Amino acid sequence: MNTRTRRWLGDLVEHATTAGRLTDRGKDAYDADEMLRYAAEDLLIRLGECVSRIDRDDRAFVDAHPDLELGRVKDARNVIAHGDDDVDTELLWSILSVNIPEVAARVARVLDRATPG
Repeated sequence: MNTRTRRWLGDLVEHATTAGRLTDRGKDAYDADEMLRYAAEDLLIRLGECVSRIDRDDRAFVDAHPDLELGRVKDARNVIAHGDDDVDTELLWSILSVNIPEVAARVARVLDRATPG
């Protein structure tokens, strides 16, 4: 894994941690607060951008780690970013509250194994 990939994976974990703080507020707060929903969209776009950068720069890493499901994060980003203001807020909540923590945990394990010493 090259240095940029390591940085973008770290960014992904950091954005996932932020998404966790958002989902920790609860589904009722998310449903009631338009700004939280916009923040959720932005976080998913940021997560997907991390993956896009890795994909462009280090495709071999992505291909070697299908278990990370990075392609699914990128696909979700594309749906949200290009959804023409027709965002499925239930799907977005599910992605951020269920899928992203799982992906981030797997990414963190890969980073831990790749860190010397």
